[in-house]
Amino acid sequence: MQTDKRRIVKHIMFWSVATLVATLVYGYSLPNFYIALTYILMLMPADMIYFYTVSYWVIPTFFYRKKYLKMFVAFAACAIVVAVIFRLLQIFLAEPYLYKIKLAADPNFKWPRIQGTFWERFSNPEYLLVALEGTNVVIWIGLFVKFVMMWVDKRQAAAQAELNFLKSQIHPHFLFNTLNNLYALTLKQSPQSPVVVMGLSQILRYMLYECNNDSVLLKRDIEILQSYVELEKIRYEERLELNFSIRGRVKDQQVPPLMMLPLVENAFKHGTSETMYDAWINIDLQIDHRRLIFKVSNSKPENVLEDADQHFGKIGLSNVRKRLEFLHNDNNQLHIYEEDDMYITILELDLY
Repeated sequence: MQTDKRRIVKHIMFWSVATLVATLVYGYSLPNFYIALTYILMLMPADMIYFYTVSYWVIPTFFYRKKYLKMFVAFAACAIVVAVIFRLLQIFLAEPYLYKIKLAADPNFKWPRIQGTFWERFSNPEYLLVALEGTNVVIWIGLFVKFVMMWVDKRQAAAQAELNFLKSQIHPHFLFNTLNNLYALTLKQSPQSPVVVMGLSQILRYMLYECNNDSVLLKRDIEILQSYVELEKIRYEERLELNFSIRGRVKDQQVPPLMMLPLVENAFKHGTSETMYDAWINIDLQIDHRRLIFKVSNSKPENVLEDADQHFGKIGLSNVRKRLEFLHNDNNQLHIYEEDDMYITILELDLY
């Protein structure tokens, strides 16, 4: 319903602009712009018939189905029929209207276009060509606008589909990693297993039902991040030194969902889980009104089995990179660094 309303508004805007432009063009050769507007409105039905016939019958029936010869014939037939309609509107409405106005201003005014019989006026090749030209100018401008909008809508739809895929990609990736953690706890018959299940269910509920919008409350995203960190602390117990600091005021700011979680998850899975002793993770979240800087640093395994590109090229981080591209904001950046004894990722985002 909302889409239909938007379409109607777009069509009203197009015909309003087309009428305004035509009025300005014809207005300079007529006594005033009101007369030009009336003249244009008398002829506009022919243009509208032409446009909607081509737009909603010729193109869907022949162009989309690649029946180009039939499309050309249909175009030609529409052009001829509409030129006839346009000429009839001129003969019975527009030309008598203009002639009456010009005659009132100059009683001696003579206009060849209204002289002769109906057939002589209608079949005049020069007037028919003018009618054909007049209708085709509007139709081709209208079709150009239509195809541009279709192209834009198609690109937006494709981009939205890819963005939705990237967001949904986080769900199974996160679930797989967390279930592995839960499996490790159950093997040890840990009493913390029910806590992990409850925490996991809360995070999954957030992913499935609260992350469908382009943005979520920063406060809520931080809560989920803290819940995830608590789950991981249960798994690693005393083997992990973890610091999580938040600086700045968290109020009603909005942020794209699940942008920070993959950075933390990557630090746990590809840093801490591969470090036998003295594993550590530092998480620092800095909020400056409408600016967020999120820094995650973690210990580097003694025996590194992968280079930095592989470490930072995991599903989670590559997902963040691609989602940043869809934000179309150069201020939003992901920086990655490899030091001798640590990995560092820094996410910078503009908040809404």
